[in-house]
Amino acid sequence: MSAVAQAAPAVTIPEIGQPFGGGFFSGITRDPETGKRYLNITAGAEHELVGAWGKYGEKIEGADSLTNSRSNTEAMAAAGSDLAQKVLALNIGGFSDWAIPARDVQELQYRHFKPTTEANWEYGRNGDNPNSEPVGLLYTDESPVQTSVAAFREGGPEAFRDTWYWSSSQRSANFAYYLTFDGGIQLNFVKGLELRVRPVRSQLID
Repeated sequence: MSAVAQAAPAVTIPEIGQPFGGGFFSGITRDPETGKRYLNITAGAEHELVGAWGKYGEKIEGADSLTNSRSNTEAMAAAGSDLAQKVLALNIGGFSDWAIPARDVQELQYRHFKPTTEANWEYGRNGDNPNSEPVGLLYTDESPVQTSVAAFREGGPEAFRDTWYWSSSQRSANFAYYLTFDGGIQLNFVKGLELRVRPVRSQLID
């Protein structure tokens, strides 16, 4: 058996929303640089945090990935982000590799765990996710629909709130990407403002 095969044993793909790896399976992304595929796991609602992304006007090296949640979060923490440091300190279900979701990892949270029956915003790149598997297409007013996972529906114990959540993907010295679970808008916002975070972790498939 090759060293690569030993490092990445076969993984059975769980169902969306299935308890897995300390949280709930929320979809697959592919690293655009290495081609490696990862399972993404979303933490339970009790582990949400609130805080500022970082300092307005400060460009953080290494926090620009659209898929690598952990490397972004580590770069944020090294630069002094209190929010990122709190996420890195989490130990949930025996796992300690949690992170703030990168932009395209966060998009899967909305696509698969949309809490409401409200129409989606047909705007900008909302839903466009070239790094997910399958590739994400632009949202329409009716797609994605409310999640079929009961615990993540509005009023359920794991449901996302009808508000804005940070990603760990930096847009510039002044802005970072966020997603609102009120319609799926995915834009960038002032780093110094306080938004919610739902942590994630990833597991290599191949």
